[in-house]
Amino acid sequence: MIANRLKLACLAALMMLTGCTASSQSNWTHPPMAVPLQPTIQQQIQLARIDQLLKRNDLDKATVAQMYYERGLLNDSLGLRDLARLDFNQSLSLKANQPDVFNILGVYFTQSAHFDAAYEAFDSTLELNVQHPFAQRNRGIALYYGGRLDLAHEDLLAHYQQDLNDPYRVIWLYILDRERTPEAALGKLKLRFDASDKESWGWQIVRLYLGEITESQFLEQISSESEDNTQLAERLTEGYFYLAKAYQLQGDYPAAIMLYKITLAGNVYEFVEHRFALLELSRVMSLYEAQNGTQEAE
Repeated sequence: MIANRLKLACLAALMMLTGCTASSQSNWTHPPMAVPLQPTIQQQIQLARIDQLLKRNDLDKATVAQMYYERGLLNDSLGLRDLARLDFNQSLSLKANQPDVFNILGVYFTQSAHFDAAYEAFDSTLELNVQHPFAQRNRGIALYYGGRLDLAHEDLLAHYQQDLNDPYRVIWLYILDRERTPEAALGKLKLRFDASDKESWGWQIVRLYLGEITESQFLEQISSESEDNTQLAERLTEGYFYLAKAYQLQGDYPAAIMLYKITLAGNVYEFVEHRFALLELSRVMSLYEAQNGTQEAE
């Protein structure tokens, strides 16, 4: 019942959108929103349990390292990233050969624009586990943000080739291609879309980029098909992030800034889109200020 009311509220807000042309910032006055995610009772109980266990002095180093790692993941899921980073570092100090810990620290370094440290962390992850499911993608994204586009392409293309039916691998390749080979980006996106099974929800983002659906249709689908508030928050986090990126690539910085802010509103801290929204927001605000400064000078 609550989920139905949330869907109706979002649909009502969506009806206020008059159309979604690339430069019409007024269209986003009343965007669909989810109730921001809050800490669950289970998360809080698990944190309390780990805190109690860490007070014991009869545990071996490997067990304590695992507990610090698990508490770090919990803190990360709650948006407490400084506390999470402390836990991850403490875990590594007790057990150095943990590829998952290096991977998430690499993501943190990317978020804070410490790209050389991020590359080293992802390299360590892959040295410890060459089959790690996320490290190559995350290193590719870090290389993209660090301006090393050719190296980023090597990682993201290799990651895509491991699963042609993952829409997010296609999306990040397209984002990279828009800056690396803009004249060929849309054609490559279309070829990869046609080669996929098109089953995952994320392919709707690709359809949006290809112009097969409008922004209004895209958001209406999210609002009407999300099963509960959690799924609504997650899909809106993804949807708004990639919409913001599209506006940014088109040079509509005010719209991109607003959409990145909305991306953060759902508190979906564990999603890569939430993780990089602040980094993108900082980058696009710098572009916007530089653009305005140039216009004023003229």
